[in-house]
Amino acid sequence: MQEERVMANKIAWETKAYRAWLHKFGTPAELAEDLKKSNRHYLRHWLKYIGDPAGKRVLNLLGSNGVKAIALALLGADVTVVDLSEENRRYAAEVSSAAGVKLDYICSDVLHIPDEEALGTFDIVLMEFGILHYFTDLPSLFSVTRRRLRPGARLLLTDFHPFARTWASTYNLKNPTGNYFHTDIYEDEVAFAKLLPEEERTGLGKVLCRSWTVGEIISAVGSAGLYIRKFEEIASPDNPRIPEFFTIVADRVDAQLPSLLPDGVK
Repeated sequence: MQEERVMANKIAWETKAYRAWLHKFGTPAELAEDLKKSNRHYLRHWLKYIGDPAGKRVLNLLGSNGVKAIALALLGADVTVVDLSEENRRYAAEVSSAAGVKLDYICSDVLHIPDEEALGTFDIVLMEFGILHYFTDLPSLFSVTRRRLRPGARLLLTDFHPFARTWASTYNLKNPTGNYFHTDIYEDEVAFAKLLPEEERTGLGKVLCRSWTVGEIISAVGSAGLYIRKFEEIASPDNPRIPEFFTIVADRVDAQLPSLLPDGVK
């Protein structure tokens, strides 16, 4: 099932994504200039947990158009992006070139990174905004994360809050399902579609998604051997009574833990 989703999502993300980023950010040269001036703004959710990025190795899984990765590179980090879309890679490569920074970009499914071990380990793994719903197997995703973190290194994960996905009507989430515990695979519009003018939206593919609860996400992170230091809930700017995003800060710990359930308990 995951392989089928990967193929469908790859097709969707390689149809007009480059055009969408041009509409949102402008030309690569224009975005590069903006990033030089405002890189800390693009990283505002994470810098307090990173400290000075200079000299740190960062792995940006599902790094999309490379905006966050390039912002980190401008602050001196050594950044590698892994993402499924060749159109995302093209835009990121052109922006990083215009910004004058090095960016390693691997176009791949993050669960099957070619020669993964050769990447070595990183100080930070960053995953951000609209990513977990592309996976049917969270433990496998966080297993990759743990393998690529050096001991004591840190995962930073920011995504849409499951509560917001279910109930809130925001700019990003106009069609909530209304069922927090919904587990079926569903078809959805590719995220960048709204960035394109109506006349350019023909031919766009659909993505296949799966919703997760807060408990499932936290449990998958912890079960991977990542020690959760903070679960931060970020209020919606449109309705500050409800959360719109969350950030998990988790560090790799190398400790032998007993089985969660004693022998014989199911």
